[in-house]
Amino acid sequence: MAQTLTIAHLTDVHLGPIAGFTARYWNLKRALGYANWRRNRRLAYPRDVLDRIVADLAAQAPDHIAVTGDLTNIGLPQEHINALTWLRGLGAAERVSVIPGNHDIYSRLGRDPGTARWAAYMASDVPGARHADHGETFPFVRMLGPVAIIGVNSAVPTPPLVALGRVGAAQIARLATILERLGRAHVFRLMLIHHPPLTGQARRYRDLVDAGALEAVLARHGAELVIHGHNHRNMLAWCRTTAGGKVAVVGAPSAALGRPHKREPLARYNLYRIAGPPWTIELTGRGLEQPGGPIVELERKLLS
Repeated sequence: MAQTLTIAHLTDVHLGPIAGFTARYWNLKRALGYANWRRNRRLAYPRDVLDRIVADLAAQAPDHIAVTGDLTNIGLPQEHINALTWLRGLGAAERVSVIPGNHDIYSRLGRDPGTARWAAYMASDVPGARHADHGETFPFVRMLGPVAIIGVNSAVPTPPLVALGRVGAAQIARLATILERLGRAHVFRLMLIHHPPLTGQARRYRDLVDAGALEAVLARHGAELVIHGHNHRNMLAWCRTTAGGKVAVVGAPSAALGRPHKREPLARYNLYRIAGPPWTIELTGRGLEQPGGPIVELERKLLS
């Protein structure tokens, strides 16, 4: 029987202000990141813009919300705590799925749990655990009727001025097994990742270093939709599969940008209306057309 579900996608919200930047956490990378936040991001990402985006999203009443990383700015413990408070306001853990971004796992924190504070939002549910039986945090699987949400972590600590990502061979192998199992179950496979997953989608030192291996897994095992953030751009690409199909790969801009910054689009989020089987995907983008303006529909198109 055909069903319809709506998934909302938020990314790169960069919650401010930065808090808890004590001497214990000082290093060159965080110092540069803090200076960038003070000079640029603090003014470009006003909280009221994100609050308006979230209110508009709530009015659309999606069945689930996906947040693909960069909730924080320089990955401090207090930022992780504040982000958890924001997540709880966004929705209950069973209605919101989260993966970390490079700003969330920015630099090493010693014994601090870091993004593990968000574990309730990054865990397989009971039905999903039957497909993700590997015992590791990622990839996690959550089942929403005929839709499987697959959370992949591409965030790793990096040196100053580097924002690359890495999924890792072990996680890619687990993902291949999960995609194969879910494919045999004939469910809709929606993969979340922070970094763009295909080769050539991000410039050097901001890219996914094992994008080739990940792309090969997508080509071999397939998926119905992959969504990501990181580039702060509205992006659409296709990954061809060895079976002759295509995987839609969609990147969203920041959901919090309130003023022009590096030629990036203003704040936006995406809604995916998934129906089937046979599967159809309708993408609706909502956000700001101009600084200070209302939240409006920016585009609507089919990705079938």
